[in-house]
Amino acid sequence: MGLLLHGVLLLSVATLTAGLDVQPGPKPLGQSVLVKRSSAEEKAAKVAKPALPAWLTPTPHHKIRRRSIEPGDSCEALQGHDAKLADNTHRYTFNDLSGSVSLAWVGDGTGVILALTTFQVPFFMIKLGQSKLYRSENYGKSFQDVTNLINNTFIRSEFGIAIGPENSGKVILTGDVSGGHGSRIFVSDDFGKSFTHRELPFIPLMQITYNPDNSNVLLVISNNNEMWLSEDFGSNWEKVHSTVCLVKWGGKNTIFFTAGLNGSCSDRGMLELRRTTDFGKTIKTVASKIYSFGVGGRFLFASVMTGKGTLRMIHVSVDQGETWNMAQLPPVGHEQFYSILAANDDMVFMHVDEPGDTGFGTIYVSDDRGTVYSKSLERHLYTTTGGDTDFTNITSLRGVFVTSVLAEGDSVQSVVSFDQGGEWVPLRKPANSKCDATAKDPEKCSLHIHAAYSTAMQLNVPMLPLSEPNAVGVILAHGSVGDAISVMRPDVYVSDDGGYTWIKALDGPHHYAILDSGGLLVAVEHSPTQPIRKIKFSTDEGQCWGVYNFTEEPIYFTGLASEPGARSMNVSIWGYRDYLLSQYWISITIDFRELLTRDCEDKDYVQWLAHSDDISDPNDGCMLGYKERFLRLRKDSVCWNGRDYQVNTQPTPCLCTLDDFLCDFGYYRQENSSECLEQPDLKGKVLEFCLYGKEEQLQTNGYRKIPGDKCEGGKMPERKEIDLSKRCVSDLVGPELLIDGHSSKSVPIVITIVIVMLLSIAAGVLFVKKYICGGRFLVHRYSVLQQHAEDNAEGIDEPLETNHTQNGKIVFHDDSDEGQQGAQTADGQTIVHQPVNADGTVLQHGMITIPAASLAGAQIVQAGGANTTNSDQGTVNVTLPISGNTGNAGGMVMIRPCAEIVPGGGGDGEEEIIYVNPKQYHRILKRRQARAKQQAEGKIPKERRPQNIGQTAVDDSADFIFSTHDLKGMEAIYVQRANAQI
Repeated sequence: MGLLLHGVLLLSVATLTAGLDVQPGPKPLGQSVLVKRSSAEEKAAKVAKPALPAWLTPTPHHKIRRRSIEPGDSCEALQGHDAKLADNTHRYTFNDLSGSVSLAWVGDGTGVILALTTFQVPFFMIKLGQSKLYRSENYGKSFQDVTNLINNTFIRSEFGIAIGPENSGKVILTGDVSGGHGSRIFVSDDFGKSFTHRELPFIPLMQITYNPDNSNVLLVISNNNEMWLSEDFGSNWEKVHSTVCLVKWGGKNTIFFTAGLNGSCSDRGMLELRRTTDFGKTIKTVASKIYSFGVGGRFLFASVMTGKGTLRMIHVSVDQGETWNMAQLPPVGHEQFYSILAANDDMVFMHVDEPGDTGFGTIYVSDDRGTVYSKSLERHLYTTTGGDTDFTNITSLRGVFVTSVLAEGDSVQSVVSFDQGGEWVPLRKPANSKCDATAKDPEKCSLHIHAAYSTAMQLNVPMLPLSEPNAVGVILAHGSVGDAISVMRPDVYVSDDGGYTWIKALDGPHHYAILDSGGLLVAVEHSPTQPIRKIKFSTDEGQCWGVYNFTEEPIYFTGLASEPGARSMNVSIWGYRDYLLSQYWISITIDFRELLTRDCEDKDYVQWLAHSDDISDPNDGCMLGYKERFLRLRKDSVCWNGRDYQVNTQPTPCLCTLDDFLCDFGYYRQENSSECLEQPDLKGKVLEFCLYGKEEQLQTNGYRKIPGDKCEGGKMPERKEIDLSKRCVSDLVGPELLIDGHSSKSVPIVITIVIVMLLSIAAGVLFVKKYICGGRFLVHRYSVLQQHAEDNAEGIDEPLETNHTQNGKIVFHDDSDEGQQGAQTADGQTIVHQPVNADGTVLQHGMITIPAASLAGAQIVQAGGANTTNSDQGTVNVTLPISGNTGNAGGMVMIRPCAEIVPGGGGDGEEEIIYVNPKQYHRILKRRQARAKQQAEGKIPKERRPQNIGQTAVDDSADFIFSTHDLKGMEAIYVQRANAQI
């Protein structure tokens, strides 16, 4: 899997944003793309230089000393390395003039690398291209041309080389077919030794993706937005759905995708989120009015349109879309966005963009349900509508994140959190560096890390920050030392303790890689216009560097490549030699195994307590509720960790302190303080929120435990969520909406409900007594909620909401349509069903709104194997939980209030059930007028004439009409519904 980099090979694995709204998708790992660099000059971005804001001043407890150097001079241990490395340097020249090379490692520790070269030129309306495929079995020391395995087919470089999950050995290459009517793939299940070509009945729009749990199952979207799936590794394909806009794998064979209702994906905000758990055999719509969605950890997120489509809000599900809750986050408008910065099974980092083109927003950290959020960092840099953010998860130490903020004067400054977003502080100034010209005080400045924003601004930054889980505490990054990020040439800085302390390791920009689980660091100077011949390496986490001339004839350097996972001892330097009439790719692979002459032993490791500078202090080193002691390689030990090296840790739980808690909803922390204070505008108010359709009252002292924190005992601030036994709509994003009129409005609401229930019971009794033998009948009025409907009478069309009904199903609420039930038509419209008397009075209060193409809260019965999202393939029968069922008539959903007692025909002069669309409405009115005229003339017995028939004409605003004449059946339904409301 790979990264397309113009002119440079980046091997670092930065934190990937799981995008909602307009975020770019994650880039595949394990594959790299090298492109020959042009000699154009690098541009620089102007950055202002104001001082660091006061709220980001460092706190005393972050004064941690750098990990000490053990006795012995590790620099002297690197003497005499030239001869060893020269014997283990391998060069391979490709007889290939292609403009780009894609690299992919196949399997873990297999040594297999595939190199795909691509040459492509546009010719009028088409593109002419050529591809060559090379394979190595020794970590790139030599290659074999295996282009014949793909029949010399042109492989589409934008799809790269799709490598199967785990160690499956599966590979997919996507090729072009002349004529443009289909496509062809080449598949391998033996680590690229052989390939089989298979024709596709579609043209892929994206790289084919593997099921994470079963690499034989493949998924892809075609260029006409059809979703195709194969269960036999591409031998046979089946079209699962049309008009698919975005698709993602969930857990346990689950597929989530958004679908357009009008045959297009351009109408974002009106999409439907659908789910299948059986590879498309059955599909369920789990949400509507979707703008976009994302999956992170166990959380499913949906960005949902509200009102007239001017705002969006985040909804969260932890049960694969069965139930939803609105996240307690601010809504965003058209020019704003949400972005999942990081997520696991415990918590979520969510960025919410500020209104206007500010280039910054706020980071919020969730609870373990993904619903309640606390403000973590303001003025977080995130530019160009979700394009560039410096947010980086430091994978080499638990709980550490680095990002950038936009200061008041528009300068970019780096901050770090060591406690999973609880507190952010500046990075300490490296002891061996000086403040640059951006510093107002030459003695007071901090380190600023160059990341995605710097590369977007075309600063001279060839690589993003790099860390690896098995290289404990090690970070390599480009940076500058001052009051803000500088546009001047950056240097390389290294931390060996997860970002607490830093040293300046290399002058100027470099490409770098971590080998042997942190036991070896390598770097090559970034020189886009001059050829190079040297590589640098360190065995003591960047303190001492050796230099090796890997070639006598310099090459134009394009990238540094090593196997993902940081366990290998081999690194490849890729570049090309520029001759008078041609340029040829060259790969130089260096095996450092012989440099480290012995395997590491127990004596080579020393105990290290993370987040601490004094291992003898029993209260030091606690972070997120526990301490972690690691066995780390001594800095002066020049030995080989090996591929089987495992990180050894000894966790010890800590007593709880205020540092183990985030400020709860409605509370905030002052600078340099662990105490949470109540927001002034919320003092004395009752905090309530809606969760799963039940109103909860929050009783808190201002603290809630950080998700994933494992502290025990100690200080445990009280926090309760009390079920108020009230039903609610989880669509409120601010506590003021929940609180206003809390005490004054509850009494009239209760009185109103009681009155309505009494009236309903009384009406039921009257029906039984007065109409048991005939006469008056009920009319059920229908209206259609178009996906583009205007706001309701109150000016607000509430967003998609969910809660549990008594039978455990999902019910979506919309306050503007209270008292209605709904169903979904085949064309994506939601029919809202409101039972009324002939005089227009509502029989039933409360409502059930239903997500598009779904009947949540109803039992769906599939007839004839039909797909629930395609009525043309069969009939969908739906049984509502209270009464009635639906059938499919003419592509529409028909609801029968009591199917077992509805007459099957028009016997005895009665009309059979009618279900019409607006075009039939005028004809039906004419028919009824003619019937009324016949009754007036005595041609129809008056005792059979329904009472108040003049009032049965449905409201002019209604789009659908439904009437029935079975009085006993309607009485039974009426009484049943009245009892259901009690």
